[in-house]
Amino acid sequence: MSTAAPTSTPERILLRLDWQVIRRLDGLLQGDYRSLFYGYGIDFADLREYQPEDDIRYIDWNVTARMDTPYVRQYVEDREITAWFLLDLTPSMDFGTIQNIKRAVLVDFVTTLARLLTRHGNQVGALFYGSQVEHTIPARGGRTQVLRLINDLLKHSPSRQTTFTDLTPLLLAGLHILKKRSLVFLISDFISAPGWERPLRLLSQRHELLAVRLWDPREVELPDIGPVMMEDAETGEQLYVDTHDKQFRLRFREAAQRREATFNEMCRRAGVDVLSLSTEEDLVRALVRFTTLRQQRRK
Repeated sequence: MSTAAPTSTPERILLRLDWQVIRRLDGLLQGDYRSLFYGYGIDFADLREYQPEDDIRYIDWNVTARMDTPYVRQYVEDREITAWFLLDLTPSMDFGTIQNIKRAVLVDFVTTLARLLTRHGNQVGALFYGSQVEHTIPARGGRTQVLRLINDLLKHSPSRQTTFTDLTPLLLAGLHILKKRSLVFLISDFISAPGWERPLRLLSQRHELLAVRLWDPREVELPDIGPVMMEDAETGEQLYVDTHDKQFRLRFREAAQRREATFNEMCRRAGVDVLSLSTEEDLVRALVRFTTLRQQRRK
């Protein structure tokens, strides 16, 4: 995957992605992004009883409790979409190789989606989360808004934390700040302290929520490179390990697999679709794959 170099300017990043990603997506999807943004930008229209094929995210729990039978909300599509990016910008996002780090992949993904949305008259905004929600970009449209997003992302400096990342404040901020039903991209590596399943579920009930999980292969499978000093990017804690040890590498892989399984199960229970994006994956292929999966889910 091509990623943003430290010296890149917002204009250069947008131009590169226009040519290398968006033009390819236009060709592959033929301009039809309905499957990617399916159900977004919608207003409430009516209520009806739940059917087995209905999306559980549209269940109206208040009406369901009163009627003692499940009811779902029906919507009609709006012409315009308001999209928000909830961005985990904690130090762990700087993990990866010199060519590919998660933060650079995040910049490319946000730029691509913001460009696709705003060129059709939609609005985009963002919440930046470090040790807390540090910055808000109000939702606006146009190319200038995309450039502002890129510029603010490039200027953001992660601060060293004394505790493990906790996504709960970011999700609660989304619940508080986002008033109108919106398309929400929650973008993180989801290496977080537990306890954020309830705000995730609440956010998915109020908005159309997609979880974008950024990961690097070396977070899942340790290479056999001998003794190394590993450092927690967020707390600075250091640990000496011997990667020649097969049992250690096995335990490392199993822990990573359990973390991913727990995350996927949380999203499944909350009714949230997941796009898993590796630092070594082509962004166009990832988005086309995700669109295909969403099409299959709704058949």
